[in-house]
Amino acid sequence: MLRRSERLLIAYFIYCAGCSVLMNVRHGVRPVTLAVNALVVTGVLLLGWAESLRHRRLLSVLRDWYPLPLMLLAYREMGWFAPYSHNYKLEQGWIGWDRLLLNQWLLRDAIESAGPLFPALLEISYSLVYTIAPFSMSWLYWRRRTQRVDAFLTALLTGVLVAYALFPFFPSEPPRTVFPDQDLPRVFTSFRRFNLALLSNYGIHLSVFPSAHVSGAFSAAFAMRELLPEEPWVWRMLAVLASSIATATIYGRYHYAVDAVAGFGISLIAWLVARHGDPDGHRRRSACR
Repeated sequence: MLRRSERLLIAYFIYCAGCSVLMNVRHGVRPVTLAVNALVVTGVLLLGWAESLRHRRLLSVLRDWYPLPLMLLAYREMGWFAPYSHNYKLEQGWIGWDRLLLNQWLLRDAIESAGPLFPALLEISYSLVYTIAPFSMSWLYWRRRTQRVDAFLTALLTGVLVAYALFPFFPSEPPRTVFPDQDLPRVFTSFRRFNLALLSNYGIHLSVFPSAHVSGAFSAAFAMRELLPEEPWVWRMLAVLASSIATATIYGRYHYAVDAVAGFGISLIAWLVARHGDPDGHRRRSACR
């Protein structure tokens, strides 16, 4: 039997296959997308089938962790659909809100008021987004709550994949490239250099709306709130980190403010998934009160 998180993955990669057929994509993208996604879906089905036959612990663990590298593939695959050029109409409308927040409401001044301290912390938080999923799952393993992993993955994948699925409808580039030398941080740290280098090598050029960094980080925090209520420090720590990531996306010009707001909105959907999609959740919450 397929898990809920696996059904979500299959639906997403079928959606991407459909995008490759319906969208005006670059030469060679369509057959590659169809072939890769067929392999991904087959792999998910085979793992589920194998565990149903053998009931081995190793197969169950593989099913738990298989979605994490697929999240990276899901992101990179959206980059295959990038248009040949952008008209920047969306970005021209979004930048006004950023300048209001950074300049008139003095967000940049507040962040830089202690010199490089807060800018460095924000950049570190931004890079830590990639550790949130493995940390959360590892903690569930450590606390012997492996039966809750699928519920966590379902909520996390909802937050991340819904954001990715919206990318083709909002073609856009990040503010640091559309508006070079404008509204940038005045403090440059080594941590920012690391993030910029990472994005230059692994970023995509399809869309920045919504922010999957924000949606994924908050989705993980909300999921852990519902799935591990007996240890509230976990989700609170993740919520603080997610808030720092959201702030970093705007301050560092990785995203527009509307991207972060939209990402947070998607995470609320993931929260509902975590709250109502886990059959034992109500009993756990009641026991912790």
